[in-house]
Amino acid sequence: MITLNDVKENPHVLEFIDQTEKAMEALSYTNHGLRHANIVSERAIQIAKAIGLSEREAELAGIAGFCHDMGNFMTRTLHHHFGAILFGQIFAATMDPKELSIVMQAISNHDKDEMNFVYPVSAILVLADKSDVDKSRVVATDPEHFKTDIHDRVNYATQDSSIEIDKATKRITLTLKIDTDFCPIMEYFEIFTERMVFCRKAAQFLGYDFGLVINKFKLL
Repeated sequence: MITLNDVKENPHVLEFIDQTEKAMEALSYTNHGLRHANIVSERAIQIAKAIGLSEREAELAGIAGFCHDMGNFMTRTLHHHFGAILFGQIFAATMDPKELSIVMQAISNHDKDEMNFVYPVSAILVLADKSDVDKSRVVATDPEHFKTDIHDRVNYATQDSSIEIDKATKRITLTLKIDTDFCPIMEYFEIFTERMVFCRKAAQFLGYDFGLVINKFKLL
């Protein structure tokens, strides 16, 4: 049985993530390397356990989270599909076929509006990935850069982000703290509205409502 530790130690996976980090830096994108991979993996496990999935399902969510962006070094536009194919090539000979397909589908589904959930792991990955908005994701350091790059500006202004699951009320809530002196909250919605729609769709598949709280104000 392939474990999360096996995946984290796999030289191909690590190299693909390293190459992705370099490729994204070259494009002036936010961090898509090990930092993001580990956070999404941990958050996916957190969500899976909180909604009552099995330990193995939670581990599969963590595996998908760790590998979900590793196709970016080949193409940004189709990175989700390429990442799924790469995962299949690496683990086809050693992983249970059903588990392999669940992880591949989660990776393939995580980034586009044609997503169609079949297994909870896919929906969990969307929530874990889209909720990682944080100052630490920003690679750029030049203050002039923030004047023209809204994605980095919004991430840099986000001082804290967390996702909470209330099993009793069946609600998944993303809570953000944004420095409005650096970036108005409206700019968050300019770039993240579509992603919040993805999160709502994912939460609904899991049987939950999706909520958004920014600076202690309930917006969804």
